Amino acid sequence: MTKSAYINLSDGEVEILETDAEDLRQFLGGRGLGAKLLYELVGPEVDPLSPDNVLIFTAGPLAGSPWPTSSRIHVTFRSPLTGAYGYANSGGFFAAELKHAGYDALIVRGRARKPMTLQIFDQDISLRDATELWGATVSETHRALLGDDLHPKAGRVACIGPAGENLVLISAIMNDVSRAAARGGPGAVMGSKNLKAIHVRASTKPQIPSGFRQEAKAAVRKLRDDAGLDGLRRDGTLVLMDPKNFSGDQPAKNHQFVQVPFIQDVNADAFNVYLNRHKGCYACPITCSRQSTVGEGPYSVELEGPEYETTNALGPMCWISNPEAIMYANHLCNEYGLDTISTGVVIAFAMELHENGLLKDDALSLEWGDEDTLIGLIERIAHRRGLGDLLADGTKQAAMAISNGAEYYAMQVKGMELPRQDPRFAKGFGLGHATSNRGADHLYALPTIDLAGNWNVARKIFPEEIVPELMDPANEKYKADLVVYGEHFCAVTDALGVCKFSTVEEYSLLPEDVAPGISEILGDDVTEEELLLIGERIVNLERLYNVRLGMSRLDDTLPTRFTQEPAPLYEYTADPESGEMEASPEPVYYGEVHDLDAMLDRYYLLRGWDIEGKPTREVLERLDLLDVAEDVALTPSRSARPTKE
Repeated sequence: MTKSAYINLSDGEVEILETDAEDLRQFLGGRGLGAKLLYELVGPEVDPLSPDNVLIFTAGPLAGSPWPTSSRIHVTFRSPLTGAYGYANSGGFFAAELKHAGYDALIVRGRARKPMTLQIFDQDISLRDATELWGATVSETHRALLGDDLHPKAGRVACIGPAGENLVLISAIMNDVSRAAARGGPGAVMGSKNLKAIHVRASTKPQIPSGFRQEAKAAVRKLRDDAGLDGLRRDGTLVLMDPKNFSGDQPAKNHQFVQVPFIQDVNADAFNVYLNRHKGCYACPITCSRQSTVGEGPYSVELEGPEYETTNALGPMCWISNPEAIMYANHLCNEYGLDTISTGVVIAFAMELHENGLLKDDALSLEWGDEDTLIGLIERIAHRRGLGDLLADGTKQAAMAISNGAEYYAMQVKGMELPRQDPRFAKGFGLGHATSNRGADHLYALPTIDLAGNWNVARKIFPEEIVPELMDPANEKYKADLVVYGEHFCAVTDALGVCKFSTVEEYSLLPEDVAPGISEILGDDVTEEELLLIGERIVNLERLYNVRLGMSRLDDTLPTRFTQEPAPLYEYTADPESGEMEASPEPVYYGEVHDLDAMLDRYYLLRGWDIEGKPTREVLERLDLLDVAEDVALTPSRSARPTKE
């Protein structure tokens, strides 16, 4: 029997129920189960920071199993940052511990009268006074609950830092000290509930079917034999730093530029100087994470990381070239419980506003490349002090408060700060940022096939006649095809509880490789086509959540910078004497988003949605979702869609 625990913090009531078997068959678990529960439990009338919002922690059916990379915990909520559908996802060991304790889901609602810790020891669920922990950093909280050595036998912890306590809208829920369920402000939701931490300890592990073990071993072998993963094994995601700078996908100075001349200071080789060892999450044969140390100086620190998104956000995005400052800033974000992506973007936003005479601060210069500004704003944002109080609400709300044209410099979609791709060169990612239901999101579709030159996978998935144009990174015609397929496979991956580095990043494991394993777990044959249909069902349900809030095509957009400011791409070569990188005298190419509307039209066409981006009755009937869409006005079919005026 698999279970879901419903916890009401307002009255301390705990109810443990068997998870609905039909929900698991339709949505698998993880992200899918979270979507179904949020749609049912949190309507449009619920304020994201009210007691009636829920935090739903879900571990997919493969989480905590021998399946490779089965480490992901999914957190679903109505986002205080965007006001819309929200979720965050994290690796580490927390999901495995929760699954071993016997739970598919924790559904937390209400608001405790004082700070509390939720303690889950197998079937024993209780609330403990956490008043003395309020104000503690993430590592202090972990040590208080698990002991100084953080021994695994003491269990696993997910908690907030001061940023979540202060209702910072870009705050994260941190687990295993350095792992962040970050995007969309889940830390603020947890803080609004006076919930400091969740401490889970399992005494046993569930029985694993022998047939499943064999399928898992086959999947592990396939990952270990895939040379495409060697870069991640060697450098982690920092392997991306050099090629992204070469191709114009290294956002810099708040996306004013797409390359940096100091790439040699912030690439994998530069950070490898500080590398101690590689580390993996639960059941991971890839081990892409890094344990690093800055031994001395003002930025002396030990941390897990950094990885690419953080390095770009706190580095080139803010024109910071010192790897030690980037690592220290990463450490501070982890300790305070901040989303490193949104934090870097909102600081870059402040720097560009200052550059244009729209913002100043008495204590910090706000100049590009100023390390004191980077560190100072992280501390101020986490504690909502001074300028940090304004930036703590994210770029969209901060820009609205500043006005005077500040909105132009806010690099966000639906209120969520852009992750570290530039839509003018990574066009599939650009469309994916626009269509993602939780706001700008590189992991919602992860359309890497064209950028990675993965022709074999492209020919396996898509019609041969569209592959040449689809694989041209500069050609926008079939980017919607990449995004739609990627969104389905990403949804399946998140629902199963596994890491996308084993699936959608390199397509090392395809749906056909995953289907036999999930069939063994469920005791029922699941085909590749059925898995992708489940992914489509999840995406449509998440879309319905936003449609119910009044969102439409108008929200599937990109910042104007990407459609009106062509970005110059230079050819960089190393000076033979100094080794310094030098740009070509003139750009070799200009990147821009030529026709987002055309990409959206094809995206909606492939989905069977109407021209405003709303799922039709016909599509929802095919996906068995009509019963949950009773409160949404639906277009009968695409043939009856409204037209633009």
